[in-house]
Amino acid sequence: MAGNEKRRLPPASEPGRLAASSNGAPEAEAAFLLQAGVSDMVRGALLKLLEARPEEPVEFLAGYFERLMQSGAEGRADGGDPPRPLHWRLDRALWYLRLAHHSHSRTAFSNNVSMAYDSLSACGRRKKPGVNGKLYSELLKMLFRDRGAAEEIVAPLLQKITCRDHEAVPFDVFRYGVLTCLVLLEFLAKASALYEALDSGSGVADQRVCLAVLSTLEEVLRTSGVSSPIRYLEAGSKLGPDYLALAMDRALADRKPSVAMKKEEFLKKASAIFVAKVKPIG
Repeated sequence: MAGNEKRRLPPASEPGRLAASSNGAPEAEAAFLLQAGVSDMVRGALLKLLEARPEEPVEFLAGYFERLMQSGAEGRADGGDPPRPLHWRLDRALWYLRLAHHSHSRTAFSNNVSMAYDSLSACGRRKKPGVNGKLYSELLKMLFRDRGAAEEIVAPLLQKITCRDHEAVPFDVFRYGVLTCLVLLEFLAKASALYEALDSGSGVADQRVCLAVLSTLEEVLRTSGVSSPIRYLEAGSKLGPDYLALAMDRALADRKPSVAMKKEEFLKKASAIFVAKVKPIG
């Protein structure tokens, strides 16, 4: 029996070989990941994920690695000095601005705006970095087009917050402009929902009622004393059903003939109320 037990034990050299097979494989795998640069790549992706705090983390990581591959391909094609074409820089900056809602986490939003700003500044080693008025204005226009906002509705705001093409745009100005555009987009979405409640699904609403609602909205914004774009939405939230119903009842009490107001006109007037409260740049 003792002989059988001895036969079951491995030779003195076998424990070493077993240790190598059990520990060597992970060491070899770790060495491979380190040599290939995967460890640093994944670590960098996770750090960016924590900075951005996107609403869709998996989608963020997919987009991050896709853009990393594109950047590497462009770098190899240019001898290791990655060019930063205009469309690439704008698309990347816009991607960062889509990641987190401006109201969910101020830290995450500020980080995303900062990364968008840096993306626009990345011109390659042979060019002077920085964001000029042309890049800044084009990004804001892309932000509106990406959300389907009509050009004629947002044009008055762009006139107040954009810079001349050749001017350098500081980060504070950049952040203010981006935030103002995002708040206007949300403001327009709420105004659109309000109009749909007024038209009752018919596609057109009574002009008297629309003007009464817009007048009430303007009054709320004026009396609230808002000083920053983000607070416009807070002031607009004071438009409770009872408050609006009273304004609409007064409008309908007028015996003037009913005239229809289209949604585009309603949104344009609502946008004008918002833009009137925006502090111009410069």
